[in-house]
Amino acid sequence: NELELADHIELSDFFRKTYGPTGEFNAKPFEGHRSWAGARPEIRAIGYDDRGVAIHIAALRRFIKVGEIDLLVAELGLYGVRPDLEGLGITHSIRVMYPVLRDLGVPFGFGTVRSALQKHITRLLGRQGLATVLPGFRVRSARPDICLTVPPTRVEDVVVLVLPIARPMSEWPAGEMIERNGPEL
Repeated sequence: NELELADHIELSDFFRKTYGPTGEFNAKPFEGHRSWAGARPEIRAIGYDDRGVAIHIAALRRFIKVGEIDLLVAELGLYGVRPDLEGLGITHSIRVMYPVLRDLGVPFGFGTVRSALQKHITRLLGRQGLATVLPGFRVRSARPDICLTVPPTRVEDVVVLVLPIARPMSEWPAGEMIERNGPEL
């Protein structure tokens, strides 16, 4: 609620420029000055420099279902770093989010990335102990908009990132299917 219209416009432009090179469809959710792709984030960490938005990461508390277990998490998403700063952002962003997630009172942080990013994300987060990287998951999510020509949900093969916040990793439930219970962040 603290963002003004100008902030949403600037973030929308940031996301279109950041996600556009990965595929035209990836930038589409941010058309019309929308600063979120699916679910609206509860918390945003935005880094600025003299050129404007430099980095962004967001979180949303929600219950997901891992296997047969309902679990409260803070889903992390809407991660972006301006192209001229790539390689400097995600490790710092995750470190910044740990105290925020502790304040939210969630047992785990949770995020997903495409399988193609597994080696990259393992190098940046897994090896440094900032997150446990779990390949081989399927995540079922609601689509953010209803369309008569496609089903209301989709299933994706992803790599899951888990950040133990108030519980140890040993308490993460078993299962290879996650129900997001809403749209992707």
